[in-house]
Amino acid sequence: MKKGKILFLNGVTSSGKTTIVEALQARRDVFFYVVANDLFQEMVGEQYLEEDYWKYLSEVILMMYHTAKLYSDMGKNVLIDGILVEREEIRPHYQQLMEIMKDSPLDIVEVYCPLDICRQRNIERGDRFESQSEEQAELMSKDIAYSLRVDTSVSTAEECAEQIVRKYFG
Repeated sequence: MKKGKILFLNGVTSSGKTTIVEALQARRDVFFYVVANDLFQEMVGEQYLEEDYWKYLSEVILMMYHTAKLYSDMGKNVLIDGILVEREEIRPHYQQLMEIMKDSPLDIVEVYCPLDICRQRNIERGDRFESQSEEQAELMSKDIAYSLRVDTSVSTAEECAEQIVRKYFG
């Protein structure tokens, strides 16, 4: 069986990852299953996250990668909506992802947006800390091998989705 493509949309909070995921899922020409940090975080009881947030989040993130790999192995295309951060609890995060996906068709898409625009989006959303994007940018893994960069400050989510589909399915 041919493996499904795994596309990891990597970017800081409010960069536009989830909006691009929604635009991709609205398309009729390609179908994706989605795994996301936020969805997998909900699998952990709130009391555990309050006790040791990064310990439990790190564990569930690695489980998310294995889940994406399983879907791919079953011939399904998968979007990972996440962020590759290098916290002590998950370091070396990027290398762990690459090891899990070593025999899988993984491509990492950089979802870029200037931090001042992310800050404004965080304020408008009201469910993020104002400086959360900057804090995540400081923790983001370095030297990631991106195969595509989309910029949500100059392109709509639909335009970014079109760039992604054209690159990987065109």
